[in-house]
Amino acid sequence: MKREKKRNLQALAFVLPAMMFLGIFIYYPLFKNVIYSFQSFSLSDVTRKWVGFSNYRQLLNDKIILSSIKNNILYAVISIIIQVGLGLILAAVLEDKVFRKAAPVLRSIYFIPTVISMTVVCLLFDFIYNPQMGLLNSFLNMVGLGDFARIWLGSKKTAMYAVIAVSQWQSTGYVTMLFIVAIQKIPTVLYEAAEVDGAGKVRRFLCITVPQVRQMFFVTMILTVVGAFTVFNEPYILTGGGPGTSTMVLSLHMYQSGFIKNHMGYASAIAMLIFVITAVLSSVQFFTYGKDKEEHA
Repeated sequence: MKREKKRNLQALAFVLPAMMFLGIFIYYPLFKNVIYSFQSFSLSDVTRKWVGFSNYRQLLNDKIILSSIKNNILYAVISIIIQVGLGLILAAVLEDKVFRKAAPVLRSIYFIPTVISMTVVCLLFDFIYNPQMGLLNSFLNMVGLGDFARIWLGSKKTAMYAVIAVSQWQSTGYVTMLFIVAIQKIPTVLYEAAEVDGAGKVRRFLCITVPQVRQMFFVTMILTVVGAFTVFNEPYILTGGGPGTSTMVLSLHMYQSGFIKNHMGYASAIAMLIFVITAVLSSVQFFTYGKDKEEHA
């Protein structure tokens, strides 16, 4: 009994710092934000006024909220298709025998954008999208596709897609690396047996690779969806939410409400909306994956 009690105390000693870190930097701010969302105050106010559900009623009548949610959903859908879908395909290609020698170099090339600061990436793409001297329009004119040249960040039709493209360029390599790790754990016997049975590369990818990386697919889906609903840097640096509200997202609207318009209580309510959306989506994916895992067990 003494040995078991000592072991439990040792385990608690290891867990306690992590619990303290979570409590101080995550759960306490979350609890305080819940309280702030029921209050009305600015950064300079000494006292806060309790307003009940007034901030949440304002959420329901705020047209920018609806526009922001639509943009976040568009961000999430495109990110899932490109980052997760294309990332899985790239990982499978890099792990193929044909690319085995070049794979280390290609992995580095795809991963390099991930380690670059998002601020630097946005400034780079701001130059690429420049309508007069930008690389994108210059390239289109050079190859005879000048009719497709646009004011990419200044048009409501293209601004959001241009902003989303920045994230895809930076993040796809990271998701690819995660899938590569998962693919490397798949027993080679499965591929060899399928090859003996006459299965082609596409068939092996669909019948072996995809089912075997289900767990990593689940992880990358959660990371991508949560990232899409908490994105801030790209629209803030590139467009500031404009033109109009065409690139406005929830986190940027929260920032502008709190630090530009000085409505901190309402900004806290928007923060709670972001938290609820990401928590619900993550929970749905988690339970869906859990049921799928039980069915295949």
